[in-house]
Amino acid sequence: MADTTPRFPHSPTRRGVVAAAGGAGLAAALTACGGSDSSGKAAPQDDRSSAASPSGSAAGTAGSGSGGGTVLGKSSDVPVGGGTVYADQKVVVTQPTAGRFTCFSAVCTHQGCTVAKVSDGLIQCPCHGSAFHIADGSVATGPAVAPLPAKQITVSGGEISLA
Repeated sequence: MADTTPRFPHSPTRRGVVAAAGGAGLAAALTACGGSDSSGKAAPQDDRSSAASPSGSAAGTAGSGSGGGTVLGKSSDVPVGGGTVYADQKVVVTQPTAGRFTCFSAVCTHQGCTVAKVSDGLIQCPCHGSAFHIADGSVATGPAVAPLPAKQITVSGGEISLA
């Protein structure tokens, strides 16, 4: 008697199914960690980012803008050599040197936690220990590998505003 078991020449093998599931899991993990653009760089977590100044920071100095954006707080609230996290707006404003203010996304580029504090010249994430330099948002300590995206601010009349 002839074998009547259907044959599917293109049916998936167990190895192929496992490999496809692993690839899908990797894609999901990369998306959860911020993903990447076609260049392989981490994609910003916050789509409100704006162009940074030529020096790479989103710096505003006293009298450098007309305000008009979301007011974050007083410039006197941001210590020289330190910074202030504005968790509701998901930004961190730093003052690396007197009168020079910079602003970055407060969303860690490692796994999307909100940075918690600024001390010793570093913006610190509580989740996995990543730290970023207050002057330019670059990574000081991993596991994050991408810098914090710069945000545009203005400092005018003693107030800091998102542009």
